[in-house]
Parts: sequence; structure tokens; C-alpha cells
Amino acid sequence: MRFAPCRRALAGLAVLSLTIGVARAAGAIESAEPGSYETPTPGPVPYRAITTAGRRGAELLPLIVFLHGSGQNGTDNASQLQGHGNGSLELVDKARARGIPLVFVAPQVDQDDWPPDRIVAVVHDALQRFPVDPRRIVLTGLSNGGTGVWSALKAYPRCFAAGVPMSGMTELAGLASIRDVPQWVFHGGKDNDTDVETGYGGAMVGSRAVVRALRAMGGKPRYTEYPDEMHVIWPRAYAEEGLLLWILQQRLSGLPCHFDADGRKGG
Repeated sequence: MRFAPCRRALAGLAVLSLTIGVARAAGAIESAEPGSYETPTPGPVPYRAITTAGRRGAELLPLIVFLHGSGQNGTDNASQLQGHGNGSLELVDKARARGIPLVFVAPQVDQDDWPPDRIVAVVHDALQRFPVDPRRIVLTGLSNGGTGVWSALKAYPRCFAAGVPMSGMTELAGLASIRDVPQWVFHGGKDNDTDVETGYGGAMVGSRAVVRALRAMGGKPRYTEYPDEMHVIWPRAYAEEGLLLWILQQRLSGLPCHFDADGRKGG
């Protein structure tokens, strides 16, 4: 079971989002700039998408899929990008500034969890619309979206090139299947919503415990913990030096998934 972030965390997020909006450098992606799309019925999923310039010829591009937290739940296909996408659009800003072509999509859900099938429906739709390399699809998300990253990786362990969960939690069950999936995990050491060790005290545990379990299984996840930070670490984490380059370096070693009803679990 997943829960909405506490009011204290949401209040801090509102203030931080305003600060980000004022402080962003000139030339940054504006929230109205990404195009609006929707997966086909039944059960359409709204999402926003943007492609940065620099593509050469018929080059296929990496895809970054951003999963929002519960504070952006809805159906307006806009809230998921508030506060500069809670910092996630920093990846797009850096790609644009450096002339790196990529596709960035931000779907929206109206509930406190991320059903993996909704995520792959967006990926499948994006593959039809944009020049995406199916071997270079990376999931990232924050809070409930971070939990959603792990849920999708477990459901489709051979389909995503990497995952970047932030301030999330997940069950220890199923981690063995994603032991070898590249992951860069972020969390605040003093998280006041999703405890870095115990999550919410149920079956799901926080990032520190997840990383420890993955390493015990032989996995090699990267882990960045900000010792004095609470829940809202995302603007700092998405601005982390080297994160965009690390994302761009990830690539499936096997056959890509089709992400359709017949072939989304394998090539």
C-alpha cells in the first residue's frame, strides 16, 4: 500500500517549487513548452513530451521517463511539470545547453501509485511518436514516483536500460530480478516522509535498505544519500554533476522490448 506524502513535506515542496520557478536560469524549459499527448483508449494516460535539438539524420534518441509524486496527481496533464518538474527538467535544460538530443516524457496518474502497465503504455506510445532508441529507455521518479520506478523495473526487468529512483521505497521481494539493472538511487538521510531505512514501516523499505539488499545479491547500484536533507531532495539530485551523462551511457545489452500487448516483456 502506498500513501500520500505528509503535509509538512508538501508544504515544503510548494515553497521550494516557487523558489525554483524564480531562480531558474534564462533559457530553461518552460512548463508550457512540452507537447501534450495521451495514450489510446481504453484507460488513456496523459503525458507531456519534449525532444531536444541536435539529432543527426535518422539517429535514435535516448528516452527519459519521469514519474511524479502524489502532490502532482491529477488529470490536467500539467501539474506533473510544476516547479520545473520538481527539478527533473534540469536534465532537459542541460541537454539543450550542451546540444544533446534526447526525448523526455512526463506522464500523469490520478492515484498514489504507478501501475507498471500505465508506464509501459506511455513508453509504447512514445515509441510510435518519437525517434526513440528502445535500448536506451531510462525511468526516473520521486517519492511515489521513485517507488513506481522500482515497480516498473520489477514488472519488466529486461525492458529498461536503467532506473533513477529518488526518495522512494519498495519491497525487498523481487529485487533479485533487477539486480543487474543499472540504478542510481537518491535519498535524504533525514527524510521526514519516507524513511531512508524503513520507508513507512511496512513491507516496503527505504532506499538505504534497498541498496544494501541489491549489493548483497551482487548488484552494483550507485547510491547518493544527502545526510542532512529531508524528503524534497529532487532539485538538488537532478542537478547532480554527472547524472545526465550517466543516464546517456545506459543501454540494454539484450534485445529491446516492444512495449505492446504481445511483446513488451521481451524482444
